[in-house]
Amino acid sequence: MALTDQSTRIRAGEELDAAIIDPYLKSQIPGLTGEPRISQFPGGASNLTYLLEYPEQEFVLRRPPFGHKAKSAHDMGREFRILNRLNAGFPYCPKAYVHCTDESVLGAEFYVMERVKGIILRSEMPAELNFDAGQTRTLCESFIDKLVELHKVDYQACGLGDLGKPEGYVQRQIGGWSDRYEKALTPDAPLWEPVRAWLKDKMPADHHKPGIVHNDYRFDNVILAPHNPMQIIGVLDWELTTIGDPLMDLGNTLAYWIEAGDPPPVQLMRRQPSNAPGMLTRQEFADYYAERAGIEIKSIDFYYCYGLFRLAGIVQQIYYRYYHGQTQDKRFAQFVHMNKLLEQMSLQVIAQSQL
Repeated sequence: MALTDQSTRIRAGEELDAAIIDPYLKSQIPGLTGEPRISQFPGGASNLTYLLEYPEQEFVLRRPPFGHKAKSAHDMGREFRILNRLNAGFPYCPKAYVHCTDESVLGAEFYVMERVKGIILRSEMPAELNFDAGQTRTLCESFIDKLVELHKVDYQACGLGDLGKPEGYVQRQIGGWSDRYEKALTPDAPLWEPVRAWLKDKMPADHHKPGIVHNDYRFDNVILAPHNPMQIIGVLDWELTTIGDPLMDLGNTLAYWIEAGDPPPVQLMRRQPSNAPGMLTRQEFADYYAERAGIEIKSIDFYYCYGLFRLAGIVQQIYYRYYHGQTQDKRFAQFVHMNKLLEQMSLQVIAQSQL
């Protein structure tokens, strides 16, 4: 059990008052007894995530960061609704129990869901798992299978037909991320002009059947079964989920997928063990996805390049806050170098592309 994702003590200024949350939850969830033990999960740069341990049941509470009132960026109700409805068609997302819109309770909206207890992989494969290359490949294929399964979910049957607008999705993503990137530019950041022009020129039509797009599908957002770590039992972080072209979601995931043969500077960006012996390469990942999805992907170049540009946009938005003194987190000082590296990776894709 030492491998299961652990919560820690609560960070200063982010305390959760048990005297307030306990009676509220008991008024909403029948049968709760005892007092909750409250701790905090250390990950996540966006919403705050807490573990509430009752004698017979464990819950996870999610709320926006303190002091941030931009509801559109931390829409608790939207995430609650996705979990509540999607679970019927995709049983790997946690069940959502309570959504509180009364900000007088905790000072912000929040929601409470079940805790799915298991293993979450970070940058390195844990030695305790003792996986050989064959087991790692099985895990990798299972990871892709879940993405394919998500993209095949009948979102209309789940009551999520109004979650997004699939028509024109590809064009909106390219234009939207270009606009967001320009707004986050700093004097030391690359302009990405050749890449942005290429993406606009090579943009495919919306000919793929629309599906649920997770928008942040990585190994550190999936939960592995404690007693069978090759089995995925949960998928987390539905904050960015929408309806769109599934291959754009594949591109997002490939942008995070740093393989064993990538050069050392690229390896420094890795946040998951995608380089471990047995893990598929990006091309093998896409080929396996296409086979399982029953589609043909003639080239992943556009989707991978889009994923890299989108990731650079996210990185630059964070760096912009650091550059202008809106955050003092020293980790973000290096993000402009990550942005430049992502541009070089994109230019390399374009130089070798047959599109």
